[in-house]
Amino acid sequence: MLTLLRTAGWIACVVYSTIPGFWLLIHPRIEYWRSRRRSPYRILLPVWIGMWAAVATITAPWRSVLFYKNDWTWIPAFFLFCSGVMLYKLAHSEFSLTQLGGLPEVLQDHNQQRLVTTGIRARVRHPIYLGHLCEMLAWSVGTGLAVCWVLTALAIVTGALMMIMEDKELGIRFGEEYRQYRSTVPAVLPRIK
Repeated sequence: MLTLLRTAGWIACVVYSTIPGFWLLIHPRIEYWRSRRRSPYRILLPVWIGMWAAVATITAPWRSVLFYKNDWTWIPAFFLFCSGVMLYKLAHSEFSLTQLGGLPEVLQDHNQQRLVTTGIRARVRHPIYLGHLCEMLAWSVGTGLAVCWVLTALAIVTGALMMIMEDKELGIRFGEEYRQYRSTVPAVLPRIK
């Protein structure tokens, strides 16, 4: 059972660790993707799946190297999983599926151009990314796999770069309204009042 959980954790971290890479394909060339007549996802999704394969191939030799082995680590992992799911649910309650999928970013003249600053986004600007982090940390803590911890660290670094680019693009798209919002609401770690 633990071997199956560790394999699932490795695969989950492979996929989650490539999410920032996927968005790093989009944000630096946002105007290029918006200028496409057909959906850019026809190109971007296969490239993203290729990222999964590349990261899985690179990390496969180390997928059973453990930093530690304790069954009790699944207890805090459970709470991290629950936190991630709760964040996804809260983030979805204020966002449409098209917004969650990034369609306003990549499709020209997409009609879902509104800045959402209510609900969970009144406390944190990027709750989905915080949810991803909780899920990756859950797998890392629970499995004790070195590769999960390394992929989580990689996702944090690439995620920080991606959020800088996304914040810049949102500032261009929403102007002063977004700059004001950005100055008062933290990016990923919410302020607890």
